[in-house]
Amino acid sequence: MSDDIEIDLDDLERRMDGAMASLRTEFASLRTGRASGTMLEPIMVDAYGSKTPINQIGTVNVPEPRMVTVNIWDKGLVGAAEKAIRESGLGINPQLNGTIIMLPIPELNEERRTQLTRVAAQYAESARVAIRNVRHHGMDQLKKAKADGMSEDDHKIWHDEVQSLTDKHVALVDKALEGKQEEIMQV
Repeated sequence: MSDDIEIDLDDLERRMDGAMASLRTEFASLRTGRASGTMLEPIMVDAYGSKTPINQIGTVNVPEPRMVTVNIWDKGLVGAAEKAIRESGLGINPQLNGTIIMLPIPELNEERRTQLTRVAAQYAESARVAIRNVRHHGMDQLKKAKADGMSEDDHKIWHDEVQSLTDKHVALVDKALEGKQEEIMQV
């Protein structure tokens, strides 16, 4: 490979890993019938004039396998937090007890499980698109490098490297999706 013209594979891999991390966060927010504090991570609350993550305005706990509680530190934000949870699309009905918001996690029926597997598939497709966008950026760098004098052999080697990286990350997305769908469908 030519010493003077190189493609930053580490940057491409870092960006693809970022897409995977984002996917894992989105998967963690999907309710699978068991209580998990991470399911509240994507919820943003209107607090102090800006959108604030719910875990920054209160303590999230899982006292029982089917219960999540959020102890809101500022009494004035309880209503806003409750509203944010209701509108989050999690399908959970919050119950207030002073500054504590209790979130009982109901059993999932078959229809809801099927819906959640479709949502998981959408999240996975978004991750695949993000990975392909990073690949596209890498291929654009290759085209520019070829125009700047990169040899045909080096171009082929770098092309194969970028494609291999893309294939590896898409396979990771597929494996993560398969695992998450299996977890969701588990009764």
